[in-house]
Amino acid sequence: MPSPETIVNPTIDLRSDTLTQPTAAMRAAMARAPVGDDVWGEDPTVTRLQERSADLLGKPSALFVPSGTMANQIALLTHCDRADEVFVGEGTHSLYYESGAGQALAGVSFNVVGRGGLFTAEQLVEAIRPPNQHFPRPRLVALENTHNRSGGRIFPQRDVEAIAEAAHARGLSLHLDGARIWNASVAAGCPTATLCEPVDSVSACFSKGLGAPVGSVLAGNKDFIERAHRYRKMLGGGMRQAGILAGACLHALDHHVERLADDHDNARALAQALSLVEGLRCDPTQVETNIVVFEVTTQPAREFVNLATKAGVKLAALDQTRVRAVTHLDVSAADMAEAAHRLSTLD
Repeated sequence: MPSPETIVNPTIDLRSDTLTQPTAAMRAAMARAPVGDDVWGEDPTVTRLQERSADLLGKPSALFVPSGTMANQIALLTHCDRADEVFVGEGTHSLYYESGAGQALAGVSFNVVGRGGLFTAEQLVEAIRPPNQHFPRPRLVALENTHNRSGGRIFPQRDVEAIAEAAHARGLSLHLDGARIWNASVAAGCPTATLCEPVDSVSACFSKGLGAPVGSVLAGNKDFIERAHRYRKMLGGGMRQAGILAGACLHALDHHVERLADDHDNARALAQALSLVEGLRCDPTQVETNIVVFEVTTQPAREFVNLATKAGVKLAALDQTRVRAVTHLDVSAADMAEAAHRLSTLD
C-alpha cells in the first residue's frame, strides 16, 4: 500500500488553509470535550483554551470568538471611538477582506501606510498628521503577521518593535492581526509570545493552518478583554456549549503547530516548480511561510484559475495578474509536484 505522502488528491485545493478538514483525532477531541454554557462563563474547555492562548500569546487575558474577522472588529471597537483613524499596511485583512466592517461598525477611517503590507516606524510617523480639527484623531496601528496578500510575509520583528515604540510615544495603541501568527512563529523560530510582546492586543486564528473547523482568539490585558467581552456579545459572538469547538482548537495547539514547517516546505517546493513553468512568474525566494503568490503573464488571472480548476487544482485570483496558492495539512509534497505538473500542461 502506498504511503499517505505518495497518494495524490484528485482535486488539490490550494485556495486557502481554511479549507482543511478536522482530522479523526480532532473529531474525537471535540466529542470528549467537557462543556458548559460559555455565556455564563461555565464552559471549562473554552476557559482552558482562553487561558492557554493568553499564555502562548504573552498576554494576561484572552477571549474565544467565532472568527478572525470578529476578533479584529472587536479590537477596533475596543481600542477606538467613532471617526478615529487606524493606520494599516496595504491590503491588510481588516481593510480589504472584512466587508467594510471597520467603517460600518466601529466607524473608523483607515490610513494605508507603506507598500506590500509592511511598513516602518518612519513611514508611520510620516503618515500621522498633527492635531487639527479637520483631521480624524489618530488612535490605532494595526499590523498583520503573516501578511496574506503579500504572500505570507513575516512582519520583521525589529520593525514591529520600532512601530510600537513610535505609536506608544504618540498615544496610539497597537493591534496585531495574527491570524497566521503560528506560521510566523514556526518560520522565524521565535515564540509567539515574543512576536506579540510589543503589541497591546492580538488576534490569532485556529481554523487556518492549525486546521480547526471554527475559532479565533483575541488577547490583551484584563481591562481590554473585559471591554472586548461586551462587544463580542453585541456582535452576536456569545456561544453556549462552545467547548466542542474549543476542544478542536486545543487539539490543534497540541498537534498541529510544529507541523506547519511541512506546509512551509511544501510551499517552497511548489514555488520552485512553478518558477519553471512557461507563462508564470514565481520567485521562490519570496516564499516565507505557506502562501505562494505568482503572476500569470499569458492571460487574465481569473481565466487561469478557471482552467486550473478544470485540471483539478483549485487556486484563488488576487487581482488581474496575480494568483495565490496556500499549502495546508490536507495537501502533501506529492500533491505539490502533481499540482505543478497540471498547471504546466493547461490547455
